[in-house]
Amino acid sequence: MSLRRYVWNDGERRLRAPFRLLATVVVVVLVSLVIGVGIAVTFSDTLGSNTLVNLLVSVVLTGSTGIGGFVAARYVDRRTVADLGFGLDRAWAVDFVFGLLLGGVLMSAIFAVGLLTGWVVVDAVGFGLDRLAGAAALLVFFVSVGIAEELLLRGVVLTDVAEGMRWRFDVPTAIVVGLVVSSAVFGVAHFFNPNAGLASTLSITLAGVMLGFGYVLTGDLAIPVGIHISWNFVQGGVYGFAVSGLDFGSSLVETTEQGPDLVTGGAFGPEAGLFGVGAMLLGMAAIAWYVRVRYGHLRLDPTVTVPELRWQKK
Repeated sequence: MSLRRYVWNDGERRLRAPFRLLATVVVVVLVSLVIGVGIAVTFSDTLGSNTLVNLLVSVVLTGSTGIGGFVAARYVDRRTVADLGFGLDRAWAVDFVFGLLLGGVLMSAIFAVGLLTGWVVVDAVGFGLDRLAGAAALLVFFVSVGIAEELLLRGVVLTDVAEGMRWRFDVPTAIVVGLVVSSAVFGVAHFFNPNAGLASTLSITLAGVMLGFGYVLTGDLAIPVGIHISWNFVQGGVYGFAVSGLDFGSSLVETTEQGPDLVTGGAFGPEAGLFGVGAMLLGMAAIAWYVRVRYGHLRLDPTVTVPELRWQKK
């Protein structure tokens, strides 16, 4: 076999999976750099001093990773938008709403258990204009985060790994490998957040499994995108918890965590504690129940390992 055939898949007319992943990293970095430089030049006079500009910059910078992932998926992976997990039909919308509800319920359960145990204390509650504006700003930010991270980590990384593994393993094993690898990348990516450590990295890896679970069972990103958005927003914008180590300082409810860090997650937020781990396990059980009831079966979706290529649609 020639060296070219190790790199290029003639049947699919694209790079093989390891090289697609490498190219994806390059594309994401380049797109993020271009957008970052553009923002620095455009808003050089107001950056850091204007709240609205700061929000816009945060949303665009976060979204730049998703834009890079989309560009790589379209022109390197050569996949359709639907194959990225964004079918965007009625069924997708229903699953998305379920994900939104589930993420909010899970974080509310953490808050409720924290109150009952006395390990979470409410300092203040307010619905003034400033708090509502802050919550709205966080919602916009977390929508950007949810879409960008799910597209890149689950829509691209998980899928590429699973597609690459299907030639050596059976479909379920290939999907599980993709789920594990993408979740590990998700966990390590958050290791550099403030107040992160080994415990938080492992728990965020588990969060990646929960998010990926909805994808590998349905072949769509509706459930994980919904969970990702509402989990983060309710966590930081409603209950005032730190979100993956980040304290945004604006929420409808101000809380103080005073229980053991092993349980509450401490300064990193509930995700790094047993509260978060319990919610993630409960979330996976709820996703399995929902998929079983809605679709009449519970299995790893084989379409995750079968690409829908744009050139085949022409």
